Amino acid sequence: MLLVDISPLTRAMGCAVSVYAAGKKKKKKKSIIPEVSILVPSMSVPAQCDLQRTLKGVIPKDLADRLTSMRNQILLIAQDTDVSAIDELQKALEEYLPLLVGLTRKEFGLQELIGFKWRNLEDGQEEISVANSWFELLSVLHMMAMLTLVEANTKVIPKESDMTERVVSGDCMRDAVDLLLKAAGYLDFCVQDVLVHLPPDVKNQLPKDLHQGILEATSNQALAQGTEIQLGLALESQNATLSVKRRLACEAVSYYGQALYCLSGDNNFHGTAKKHLLFIKWKYLEAKAAAYYYHGIIVDKGTEPSCHVSAVCCFLAADKLLAESKKASLSFCLAEPVTRTPPAWGVMKHLNKKVPETAAKKSQMYGYLLDQEKDLQVLPDLPEFQLSLKPDDYTLPEADSTWDSEKWDIPGQSLKEHLKDCEDGVATE
Repeated sequence: MLLVDISPLTRAMGCAVSVYAAGKKKKKKKSIIPEVSILVPSMSVPAQCDLQRTLKGVIPKDLADRLTSMRNQILLIAQDTDVSAIDELQKALEEYLPLLVGLTRKEFGLQELIGFKWRNLEDGQEEISVANSWFELLSVLHMMAMLTLVEANTKVIPKESDMTERVVSGDCMRDAVDLLLKAAGYLDFCVQDVLVHLPPDVKNQLPKDLHQGILEATSNQALAQGTEIQLGLALESQNATLSVKRRLACEAVSYYGQALYCLSGDNNFHGTAKKHLLFIKWKYLEAKAAAYYYHGIIVDKGTEPSCHVSAVCCFLAADKLLAESKKASLSFCLAEPVTRTPPAWGVMKHLNKKVPETAAKKSQMYGYLLDQEKDLQVLPDLPEFQLSLKPDDYTLPEADSTWDSEKWDIPGQSLKEHLKDCEDGVATE
């Protein structure tokens, strides 16, 4: 039985609960149920693999040493127990990329030389090994995206967090939006520029969290949550009109709808994948409640009786959707791994009060019209808008200059040394 070690870093990871403690004696700790505002669907970390032996005699020794050293450094930092390790880990991943990019270049013929191993934190000791350098690149970029989501989650969960009331500063919300767009940029690059290099047989070996549908769903989720936070900022701005608020709410519905569509092709959901789906369903219902509420306010400004009837239909729909979203939130929180229900903040803190009040008030005010104009009691469609938020553009760094050096010093290896290496490799397998 695996002992789950929940550290400050892994508590921030949402679904990514760490059971990774290679090289350390595991001690049973008191479980702390994490709180999730911005979901991190999964987290994988590198597992030990012998790059040095595989690359010996193939590329210059100093290049092989640097590749091995940087990957091992990432592996070690990933075991840290402090949220501050996120910056250090991101820096190590960024420094590793220029070295890794060289391994993906076709002219060197090294793309399928190394079996890269990774471990999903949820699965504990289960490792996956894929002999393709594009898989390693995909895994690194995915890890960078997940760490960025972890950081965004910490921005909207204050250290001194009240269980019933929450105030998130405008600066923290804006920082969270920037991080969400950055994470979406990594994920979009994975789909558009990395997956295309993997042959079908390798794609079939990929863990679920690296499948195209999951990557696209997570990217859309990040954009949706960024839009939702922008709506919260608009509520605090005197310059934001009702039209702006409605537009943002409707855009969030579109993003969450796209995320659900990306997940619709796979019915085999369990563990964190199931929790991911439940999260998006919950947030989709919240977004629709917000959209119908603001649409109802605008429609209600019309002078025709039909406008008031349509507005009441919107308010009643928003009230029902809000009630359904609370049930969906509970389903999400109770799904494994269990999480705490976050206190209402941002736009939902406002709507939890306003939607029921408005629905009750307007139903009473226009009750006579609802009785007279029963044929008009049709829930109007939400308006569609061109989506505003886009993933940040991401470009891979150039390959490390060593890869383009004309003076590759690769020492020869005697038959005796080669056979010894082979024997050592068999002994350690």
